Amino acid sequence: MDGRAAGCDMFSPGPEDANSIHLFYCEMSVQTSIIRRRLGIRAAFQVLSCQRDPAAFEEAVSVDAVLEVMSKVKIKSYYRNAINMLFQRHAGVGHVDLQQFKTTFDELDKELIKEHPPLPQYSSPGLRRLQVIFSHRYLTLLGNVLALANVTSICIILVLNSEKSTTERDNYQVEVSNLCFILYYLFEMVVKIFAFGWRGYLSYKSNMFDGLLTLLLLVLQVSIFITSGLPDSYWDPATRGVMSLWEMVRLVNLLIVFRFLRIIPNIKIMALVASTLLDLVKNLRAFAGVLVVVYYVFAVFGIWLFEGAIKPPPEMSVPSNTSMKNITSNYSMECGTYEQLGYWPNNFDDFAAAIILLYDVMIVNNWQAFLEAYSRYTTEWSKLYFLCWWLTSSVMWVNLFVALILEVSSEPRGF
Repeated sequence: MDGRAAGCDMFSPGPEDANSIHLFYCEMSVQTSIIRRRLGIRAAFQVLSCQRDPAAFEEAVSVDAVLEVMSKVKIKSYYRNAINMLFQRHAGVGHVDLQQFKTTFDELDKELIKEHPPLPQYSSPGLRRLQVIFSHRYLTLLGNVLALANVTSICIILVLNSEKSTTERDNYQVEVSNLCFILYYLFEMVVKIFAFGWRGYLSYKSNMFDGLLTLLLLVLQVSIFITSGLPDSYWDPATRGVMSLWEMVRLVNLLIVFRFLRIIPNIKIMALVASTLLDLVKNLRAFAGVLVVVYYVFAVFGIWLFEGAIKPPPEMSVPSNTSMKNITSNYSMECGTYEQLGYWPNNFDDFAAAIILLYDVMIVNNWQAFLEAYSRYTTEWSKLYFLCWWLTSSVMWVNLFVALILEVSSEPRGF
């Protein structure tokens, strides 16, 4: 007890500082990394427990203090409601110990289970049997198999037509094949709506994805019928409307291949990769924002330092009736230099050109040519500017981006 009191005396913030510290530790506790979350929860308990009477025998935190801090923490509402509900159960006692505190915050490890609307009720026994059949997961599995067969047939037909000109290609086969598959996609959408109901069908994101693409494919197919008539082997691919027949068939093929992405949630590894990429895009906002600011700052400094430093020679202007090959043959340039590579547009004369030049240096695209050229046209100190940009962009930012990918990949996921 004395050790605990001494520890709290060493760390005795004021009321405003204490609230800020509580908020900081609780915000840490909702971080996605499970290790940081556990550490943040334990630290939050330690700080909150110091507000109680040091003479108290049991190490605990006040329920009211926890609820006050939880009202300020930025987390999803269903997590906040679940945690507050569990803490309010201890309101009669007035405090919770460490184990109760940690157990309550285990709610952050739980995923929100989305409840789908109940299935529609049919009075006819035959309709109920059909509802059971059409709501079974095997129907989705059959749809995935047929989607794979559709993509495979498109690939085979495109390979067979690869050596033919547009007028020689047989659009009859690919169009009849696509028509059969699109009719099945429409059938699958209709029977799922019958089995789940409208609200139940739209409660699944995969169904919304399938339904939208199926309707687009149906609209395109009807458009092909209107502009070119029913499928036959004498279709003219060059028939023009808003789009030629071949362009419309290519668009149909593109949507069919895109629809094949529906298999991603059904394959665990692909679902993990897809969810990681989506989370990476969400977490890139702050990263990309800072990168834009750094680009802007270095571009402005580059314009201040090097604007007009490099100018192409007047004789490099190419007459309209002269090729660049003839022009460059009249000049003797060292291979691999700024001049020989024709990097004249990559300069600091305007903001857009400065961004392109900085990007070239960031990806280390012949960056030695830029360093050598600007050191010749200005001073050797110009290399310091490019070296700072290389360290900032190519070294620091690339490593931060890799760390961000590892951080997102290490998040616990429920599959």
